[in-house]
Amino acid sequence: MPSEQTRIIQYQRSMTYSVHSEFAGRMENRTEIVMKAVERQLRIRQMFETRDFVDLETLCRELNVSESSVRRDLDVLEHEKALKRVYGGAVSVQTPPSRAFDYAVESERLRDVKSRIAKLTAGLIEDGQTIILDGGSTVAGVARELSSKSLNIITNSLPIAEYLESFPNIQLILTGGYLDPRMRVMLGPFCEQALAAIRADAVIMGIGSITETGFNNNNTLLVGSEQKMIEVACKTIIVADHTKYGRGGMFPVAPLSAADVVVSDTDLDPGCLELLRSHGIDVHLA
Repeated sequence: MPSEQTRIIQYQRSMTYSVHSEFAGRMENRTEIVMKAVERQLRIRQMFETRDFVDLETLCRELNVSESSVRRDLDVLEHEKALKRVYGGAVSVQTPPSRAFDYAVESERLRDVKSRIAKLTAGLIEDGQTIILDGGSTVAGVARELSSKSLNIITNSLPIAEYLESFPNIQLILTGGYLDPRMRVMLGPFCEQALAAIRADAVIMGIGSITETGFNNNNTLLVGSEQKMIEVACKTIIVADHTKYGRGGMFPVAPLSAADVVVSDTDLDPGCLELLRSHGIDVHLA
C-alpha cells in the first residue's frame, strides 16, 4: 500500500491538474465568447453596408441573441465610430455614394418642373384639412404653395417646418425623431410612434423611385416613416418628376394601389402613365 506521504503527493497532483483543467476550460469558454462577440459585430457592420437604420428587435432576431448582448455590441461599435446609437436601434454613420441624398443638391435639380408639380398639388388641398408633408425637395415646394391656406400641417421635414413656422394660418406639428443632417428630415422609431397617433386627410409624399412593382426608396429610415404616413392618412398623394419612373429602388414602400393621386410632369413616359392609371390612380401632369 502507498505510504501516507505518497497519497498526499498524488492528491496534490490531482488537485493541481483539476485546477489547471478548470482554468483552461474557463479560458477556452471566454475565448469562445469573445470570438462570438467579434463575429456578431462583424455581421452588424455588414448589415449597415446596405441599411441606414436597424432596430434592436431586428438585430436580436437576425443574430439570435439577447437584447443585452446586442446593446453591448452596439456600444463597442459606436466607440469604434462604426455606427451611432439612437432610440430603438442604431444608424449608419457612413452612407455609400449610391444611396446618398443631399437636400441642397436635390433642391436645385429640375427646379422648374418641381415648381409646376408643387402648384398643381397645392390646388388639390382645401382649407381646414390636416395634411402630412413628407421630406424632400418636391414636397418642400408644395409646402410653399400651401402657405396661403388655413391648414393643420404635420411634417418630419426641418426645411418645411422652418418655412411654415411664421405663418399664423398654419398649425404646425413636428414629428420628432432622429434628424438626418443630409436629408434634413426626422426619422426612426420615435417619428413613427408620433405618426401612429395621428389621423390626417392626406399625405403628400415624395418617393425615390416608381416601378411596376410599386413605390420604392433607398433609405430604410425613410421607408418606415413613409409607410406609417400612408397608414394614417385617408388619401395618399405622390409627387414625383418623370425621372423617378422606372428606376429601381432597394426597399419597397408600398404597392401602386396604395396611391390615390400621383402628380408628375408632362415629360412622363406614356407607358408609365398607362401603368399608373391601370391601378386606379388619378394622375395629374404639370
